[in-house]
Amino acid sequence: MQKPIRVMIVDDSAVVRQTLKEVLEADPALEVMAVASDPIFALKRLENERPDVIITDVEMPRMDGLSFLRTIMERDPIPVVVCSSKTEEGSGNAIRALEYGAVEIIQKPKLGTKQFLEESKVRICDSVKAAHLSRQGLSRSRPRSSLPEVAPKLTADVMLPKPDSRVFVETTEKIVVVGASTGGTEALREFLEAFPEDAPGIVIVQHMPEHFTAAFAKRLDGLCRISVKEAEDNDTVIRGRALIAPGNRHTLLKRSGARYYVEVKDGPLVCRHRPSVDVLFRSAARYASKNAIGVIMTGMGDDGARGMKEMHDAGAFTFAQDEASCVVFGMPNEAIKLGGVDMVMSLDEIAPAVQRRIL
Repeated sequence: MQKPIRVMIVDDSAVVRQTLKEVLEADPALEVMAVASDPIFALKRLENERPDVIITDVEMPRMDGLSFLRTIMERDPIPVVVCSSKTEEGSGNAIRALEYGAVEIIQKPKLGTKQFLEESKVRICDSVKAAHLSRQGLSRSRPRSSLPEVAPKLTADVMLPKPDSRVFVETTEKIVVVGASTGGTEALREFLEAFPEDAPGIVIVQHMPEHFTAAFAKRLDGLCRISVKEAEDNDTVIRGRALIAPGNRHTLLKRSGARYYVEVKDGPLVCRHRPSVDVLFRSAARYASKNAIGVIMTGMGDDGARGMKEMHDAGAFTFAQDEASCVVFGMPNEAIKLGGVDMVMSLDEIAPAVQRRIL
């Protein structure tokens, strides 16, 4: 039996600390090693004990979370999950924390409906497990077979039917659909920065909580030659622009004549996620078929694997990020095992290869 993943919680709110502790300890794979009300207390505790994962807020007294994160990364890198509020300031700081080395973002838990609480538990526990499996948290001696599998929940069937052979390809315009999770924020930055201003239209699902995707898109928009925005319902997929699926909403590719656009809608978790890569990829298989190019990047679990196989079978060309450049080689590996991937490449090779396929 594997030892549980040991977690330290750092947050100035007693309610948040207690809620997170209860959520994590309900999962037998997780153990709360310690809680701390601010980074100063946490750093003192870290002198004697080392957790597997740290969950920390970014807005705290005595030392802010970003300074705490930098200190951890300089002293002894430990996988960090940022737990932040959905305010504009909180979202911006959480995105900056990813630049400083955090591997996941979760939204602060709050009271709500039973469905909301159950979904929050799934996201929180999965984020901690994903952080533990991140490349910085993996022991070189740890066998790959010991990585826990993430059981899927609902499939893309709950959002739209499987693609069929009756799709009519009325345009030669190529579109690119991308799915990523743990480690994906920096992978997507590198990927998108490589595209010229006239790049094909791109639609992206990055597993990220509600309200944080807008800050993420804004950051990318300032770094890339193409424009980047959080997707809104009925946005047209156009050359020179990437659309980021909003957190907590599924995003589907649709077509009206020669025009591709996105539909942003509510729905249940698919493969434990909303937005789900499987939902986006299936819609691309159904409405773009051979005009689509699919890319699956770093992330834990199997979201996107089935959808990529459907894209491949519909005539799309598909890429997977290789293990060496992934933070977590979960989603790409599952897609490869299903036989839905045409090429496996390092992260820095994918964007140029995508552009060659379009020419």
